[in-house]
Amino acid sequence: MSLPDGCARAARPPLPASRPLLVAFGLAALTDLGALLAGPHSLHVMAKPLLMPLLAAYAYTRGAPGPLIAALLLGWGGDTLLLSGADPAFLAGMACFAAGHVCYLALFRRARPRPLFGAGYVVVLVAAVAALWPGLPAGLRVPVAGYSLLLAAMAYRAGGLGPRAGIGGALFLVSDTLIATGVAGWPQLPHPDFWVMATYLLAQYLLTDGVLRASTPVAS
Repeated sequence: MSLPDGCARAARPPLPASRPLLVAFGLAALTDLGALLAGPHSLHVMAKPLLMPLLAAYAYTRGAPGPLIAALLLGWGGDTLLLSGADPAFLAGMACFAAGHVCYLALFRRARPRPLFGAGYVVVLVAAVAALWPGLPAGLRVPVAGYSLLLAAMAYRAGGLGPRAGIGGALFLVSDTLIATGVAGWPQLPHPDFWVMATYLLAQYLLTDGVLRASTPVAS
């Protein structure tokens, strides 16, 4: 599976900074997750805004297409805004992530996922929105439903790029669903923010890796 025309750059070896940037992303991710499990919270506040810029920089050194870089940087915007608990910041953060999903959809527009997966995502989307709707604040119901539709579309289309991107899309859906259950007042797992970030970080990495693999021609 390859990326659509115009989305892939000419093949070139990774830049020397590629591996150090990936290691830095991994260390920042472990730091953030450790802070969510054991504290201090201030460490999470410092580590979280570093995550997506490091992953975007790594992707750039690997010759990533522009929409992937844009999606990751929009994720950084969403991450930063969601550090605030205010409703306007939540909506702005959701808008950033929505724009990132549009970027991913641009990358996946010629992917050919299995129709059966689409049917599964429709069932999950309808069931999740119906279950969450009564518990969501009135002002968030329509935005959350619209965002969920866009997210499910991204997750479905990602599956057409290969298993890594497909798993990444599914994990993104899991992560945001965990956030929505918290907003709706559902009972939460211990350390809920840890599970949100763990699934989100793995999702973004797998989506990035899936796109990079698809944009690198196989040597003949």
